[in-house]
Amino acid sequence: MGKQAAQSMTILVTSIDISAPLKAQAQALGFNLIGITRAEPSAHLDAYFRWIDAGMHAEMGYMARPDRQARRRDLNVILPGVRSLIMVGVDYHSVRVPAELASDPRRGQIAAYAWGADYHAILTARLEQLANWLHAQTTDQIAHRVYVDTGAILERSHAQQAGLGFIGKNTLLINPRRGSYFFLGEILTTCEFDVYNTPQRHESQHESQCGSCTRCLNACPTDAFPTPYVLDARRCISYLTIEHKGMIDPLLRLRMGRWVYGCDVCQAVCPWNRFAIQSQEAAFYPADADRMAPLLADLLALTDTTFAARFGRSAIARIGRDRLVRNACIAAGNSHLPEFAPTLEILAHADRSPIVQEAARWACDSLTL
Repeated sequence: MGKQAAQSMTILVTSIDISAPLKAQAQALGFNLIGITRAEPSAHLDAYFRWIDAGMHAEMGYMARPDRQARRRDLNVILPGVRSLIMVGVDYHSVRVPAELASDPRRGQIAAYAWGADYHAILTARLEQLANWLHAQTTDQIAHRVYVDTGAILERSHAQQAGLGFIGKNTLLINPRRGSYFFLGEILTTCEFDVYNTPQRHESQHESQCGSCTRCLNACPTDAFPTPYVLDARRCISYLTIEHKGMIDPLLRLRMGRWVYGCDVCQAVCPWNRFAIQSQEAAFYPADADRMAPLLADLLALTDTTFAARFGRSAIARIGRDRLVRNACIAAGNSHLPEFAPTLEILAHADRSPIVQEAARWACDSLTL
């Protein structure tokens, strides 16, 4: 997904009066935010490379690959002749987890964006529809490429340049009228538009919208923000539960609570999210309570087959059964409930996955402390 080949390499060199109709079409397709910016290097490019040099990308080596860095420096490497970025956002805020579920030590926690269907597929299809509409509006040949959280570009920074919001101290894009619970996607195109959203070059103008608030920094269970606007992925629960493929640092496990996929803490405490807009996309709503807060006993019992049946069409599918069960073992260890011990003992000795075995042994030891 998001890696479609360019439809044409012919470059459109004249601008067309279509920015307003394009935005109207985007809204008709279900996009809640839409902005157009010139395909220029990100204003945060230097900060990104400092982040890479500091090793804060952890094991996400693809972020530091020379070819990926080249694409972020010059979008023409991705799409020759690119002139514009069409940035979109789609709300995914749906319901709030009932207090009795959120506090139940028998249940794990899943980040809200993964409660429903996989957003990559939904947004990618609609972005292609929007791109095809754009192609139909001109007799000139234009090229495009679609990404949804998959391309080697600084998505949030470009979205900020397109006027979709500002980057907060928790490094998330925040829209002052709808908070941060929205997905991002983009179309790179050789089309040049008549009107662009004004690029925002000065970080201080946007970061100041957080004011003196430090709720997200203070609330992070693993202290993953060494400074405002900087996230150290090596300590981030979302990274640890999703991207990290091996064994998790025992000191961090104690702070992970019952998160089994992602983490919403830095969003949940953000004052801007009192303005969160309820999504109109039924696909992003949880089918039942177990999608929001699954029973840990059920997760510990997952096989490849039952994992695929339960999570195959969600974003959770990307981490596979072993990592999810590993995360569930850690959550069970943090639950302080002895009832999980028998199952954990079996996983510790008989599971096919080394990372599950090790996490289960740690959880068993935690339950006996």
